[in-house]
Amino acid sequence: MRILLVEDEEKVARFIRVGLKAERFAIDCARDGKVGLQLALINPYDLLIVDLMLPEVSGTELIRQVRRKNADVPIVVLTARDALADKVENFECGADDYLTKPFAFAELLVRVKALLRRGMVNRSNVLRIADLEIDRVAHQVRRKNTLIKLTSKEYALLEYLVTHPGRVLSRTMIIEHVWDQSFEGLTNIVDVYVRQLRAKIDEPFGKKLIRTVRSVGYTISDSEEE
Repeated sequence: MRILLVEDEEKVARFIRVGLKAERFAIDCARDGKVGLQLALINPYDLLIVDLMLPEVSGTELIRQVRRKNADVPIVVLTARDALADKVENFECGADDYLTKPFAFAELLVRVKALLRRGMVNRSNVLRIADLEIDRVAHQVRRKNTLIKLTSKEYALLEYLVTHPGRVLSRTMIIEHVWDQSFEGLTNIVDVYVRQLRAKIDEPFGKKLIRTVRSVGYTISDSEEE
């Protein structure tokens, strides 16, 4: 799952980013409201975390504009402003939750997971390809009912493939989604992780799900074809 964090305090942003990455979320970060709004309107995020006191465009205005285009994405406000009037205004603009600073990461994580569960009412939170199953809330992977232990990057790679079944994903697309940045000239890192993933979810179970499309990238499907 991919989250957009819009936060201008570097220490706070780093703290949240590290914590959420440890929980196997892919994170994009914006340091001001203008960039955050552009990213929110262009990309299909699963959830937004938004500070209110931002340069360029306020968090409140960002929420208001996002809601005009996207009525469904969950939005968490994270701010030092704790006045009731601020809470009312931002809930009316479209925020789903409101957490004041200072905060405990454990509380933020609980709220994020609760909103993601609610936000996936119309999207299955369990993904399946053949006998492979991914629980997107618990971040657990099973094949033939056997629990498979994956690293955070292996999980993110597998989830990205499974959310696009049958679609060929280029190495560059995978890098940008799973690693949250561009590794120009280093796309062979994808090949390394695909080999590791295959060793865990394909080789012990006989039937191959992950396939290589020569000179293009990778795909996952239940097809018998190579």
